[in-house]
Amino acid sequence: MSRAVFPGTFDPPTVGHLDIVTRAAAAFDELIVAAGVNQSKNRLFGPQERLEMLTELVEPFPNVRVGSFDGLVVDYCKAEGAGVIVKGLRSAADYDYELQMAQLNRRMTGVDTLFFPTAPEHAFISSSWVKEIARLGGDVSTFVTPAVHARLLNTL
Repeated sequence: MSRAVFPGTFDPPTVGHLDIVTRAAAAFDELIVAAGVNQSKNRLFGPQERLEMLTELVEPFPNVRVGSFDGLVVDYCKAEGAGVIVKGLRSAADYDYELQMAQLNRRMTGVDTLFFPTAPEHAFISSSWVKEIARLGGDVSTFVTPAVHARLLNTL
């Protein structure tokens, strides 16, 4: 069985994340969407809220489940028996950063990273931008699912 982990902060999950989930779910027998829950990081949504949003997001995919980790993602992968990390890339800057991390992860544990280029219609979407636009009163409804949008509006 091929098992992969799609890690992130998902604060909040976007339609870009959903695109990567959709494509990675088709490529692996099992996909774990894993939210980093490092308590020292200041996020808009708490760990439980992010897990709830991710659970709603992946509900249509029978081979996808949600998890969480605190620490190194490669340690989480080993604990889950996953040999691959899935990452979405929006730009060359993402590639430069993620390539170094992928090389470190492989060197440390042998866990490989598979890059999915983001669909062009989602390349400009980031959780950080979604939060900033929403805080300033902009419409982000096309960047997130309706359920995430409702939570976002209730939180700000």
